[in-house]
Amino acid sequence: MPTKRLQFTDWLPDQPSNAGSIIDAKNVYPVSVGYAPFTSAENYSGAASENLNSVFVARYGDDVAVFAGGATKLFNLNNTTLALADVSKAGGYGGTGIWKFEQFGKVVLATNNSEKIQAWTVGVSTVFADVAAAAPIAKDIAIVRDFVFAGNLAGGTDTNKVQWSDINDETDWTSGTTSQSDYQIIADGGNVQAITGGEFGLVFLQRAVLRASYVGSPLFFQFDTISRGLGCLEGNSVAQYGSVSFFLSDDGWYSTDGQTITPIGLEKVDRWFFDDVLLASINTMSVAVDPIKNLVVWNYANNAGTRSLLIYNWQLQKWTRGSTVSDVVGTIATTGTTLEGITSESDVAATATVSGKSYTIVTLNDGIGGATTDFTLIGATANTVGLTFTATGAGAGTGTATDMVAAATASTTLETLVASLDSRLFVGGKILFSGVITDKIAIFTGLPISPEIVTTDVEVGYNSVVTLARPQIDNGSADVAVASRRELNDVVIFSDDVTTTSEGRANLRSYGRYHRISVKPTGNWTTAMAVDVDFKPQGNR
Repeated sequence: MPTKRLQFTDWLPDQPSNAGSIIDAKNVYPVSVGYAPFTSAENYSGAASENLNSVFVARYGDDVAVFAGGATKLFNLNNTTLALADVSKAGGYGGTGIWKFEQFGKVVLATNNSEKIQAWTVGVSTVFADVAAAAPIAKDIAIVRDFVFAGNLAGGTDTNKVQWSDINDETDWTSGTTSQSDYQIIADGGNVQAITGGEFGLVFLQRAVLRASYVGSPLFFQFDTISRGLGCLEGNSVAQYGSVSFFLSDDGWYSTDGQTITPIGLEKVDRWFFDDVLLASINTMSVAVDPIKNLVVWNYANNAGTRSLLIYNWQLQKWTRGSTVSDVVGTIATTGTTLEGITSESDVAATATVSGKSYTIVTLNDGIGGATTDFTLIGATANTVGLTFTATGAGAGTGTATDMVAAATASTTLETLVASLDSRLFVGGKILFSGVITDKIAIFTGLPISPEIVTTDVEVGYNSVVTLARPQIDNGSADVAVASRRELNDVVIFSDDVTTTSEGRANLRSYGRYHRISVKPTGNWTTAMAVDVDFKPQGNR
């Protein structure tokens, strides 16, 4: 009885089902050999007063400041309570644009295509304000060398215009003999979709990509076209890490280093993506870089009416996909905590409970004869220490409950830590891959969501029977199913899942010419590498 090892190779959905690549890699991310679990998003912050559309972190010295943007407000995360405070300028904001953030020295800049560029000085400001009276309204901003660049200006009036500030001065946007601030109108290429920065700038237009290089007086910046005809379909698809930028064009996914344009999705995921994405809502796309795992992750609306993730490992040049409850992806940084703060930042008095949040009852009174709290008044089914419930009303008395959102982030006691003490959660200033779930900031530290890897179609002789599967998974087990068919145009129907035994075996019996195996890793698994399958050749009947 022959045994074949089916390696979990690259996911290439644009290729035929029997081409040797795996057919699906869902809720996992690529590693050197096989795939690792992609964790789910969980609420991290308290609720903002409106739904959020972006999240950003600024770091200056020892200060870490996390911001989020909504349709009409900007918010700052309280590093202790995890509450989101409205720090908008007086009167708030108009428009419905997605906020774009950049950090210029110790100043955080934000723009949303309807307001003048906003500014916040880390460690000083308490609210945002216009960075300058002459500052433009811009769709996107970037930092190029020592200048702030803005593109697609005046709320859609000057869509093909870029403007930059004076050197090392984000407050000076007026051209003149004493300023290097100036602008450039790009005659061909369509609207400015996005800008990325660094030693040089890249301006992504609908039908072109230009490089902006500093040349000094009198022009200040020289604009060279590095791609004509091929441009950026959606500005919210653009991400940068190091000197490389990633973007979506009309025909698929590309990267550029400012010199050449390289297709990264060609004959891999491009056709699959355009079949899956809801093009009418492509402007709701967001993208973030996870530098710890070498991933670029795009969040987008799909044709099924939910949201999906497209995941790319730029070091391995491999793709996967995911499902998500998050509306947006982004990055934040941890603020750190002391051992003494592990408990105190998680426990809250009953009077501080927030409706809709999850709590665990710790004590019922103040311990010195105070009134007993009746937690049933705010949502508990019983007034019992240790009971977990969702608050539905105002608290009363002095009983103490554990905020489960804070507990998931920093844990409650040394005995119930959800992460080891060397976790990035406890170290200030460390990057966390994050996002937004409606009105809250979220972090991707939850459990894996239904991971599944589906092998290529395998042919062993003219007909065969699959009898056994043994998934090769580090530190875990799996549920296994098989789909067999006689011809390649037959409908693919998987068998019921079979849970592997303690020896890692899944007994199967499926007859056909072409077989594919679905492996759904379970347990505290770390890497899924392959599946060994036993086949019994059969004659043709």
